[in-house]
Amino acid sequence: MNEQLHQDGVGVPDEFERLWTPHRLDYIRGHNKPTDSDAGQHCPFCRIPTLEDGEGLVVHRDELAYVVLNLYPYSPGHLMVCPYRHVADYADLTPDEAGEIADLTQRAMRTIRNVSGAHGFNIGMNQGSVAGAGIAAHLHQHVVPRWAGDQNFMPIIGRTRTLPELMADTRDLLADAWA
Repeated sequence: MNEQLHQDGVGVPDEFERLWTPHRLDYIRGHNKPTDSDAGQHCPFCRIPTLEDGEGLVVHRDELAYVVLNLYPYSPGHLMVCPYRHVADYADLTPDEAGEIADLTQRAMRTIRNVSGAHGFNIGMNQGSVAGAGIAAHLHQHVVPRWAGDQNFMPIIGRTRTLPELMADTRDLLADAWA
């Protein structure tokens, strides 16, 4: 097939196999993603706090921000810390919001370590869609637990993520351990 692509002038063969993901094009183009003015039911991070904790996968609620499981986790226990206020840019947080997000991030790390013995963490936020933010209109801090050897070929080759327990069970475990 690579030879045919080369003969037709459509592509040039090389050592790499291509994994095409056309189903992600709507996501890349921003289909159904909230904008800065789309607070409320159009924004998942505004809608989640209106749900019961179990339904919304909320692990903990504080005064200005809350902690929720990521619906599409990179690893088991992948949490997000979100302000209640619909705000896109980290520089636009109030000092109190920034402080509470930092505190909740630390508490999330402690809780995950106590529950699952994570060896390390990836922590961060992508600011703007060009920087990789899936939902750029509502700021959220990722807390991704990591273990030695935890990532393998499954997400890349098999288009599959392996999670050892149901999301609701993970939420319950983390919520019960939050102290």
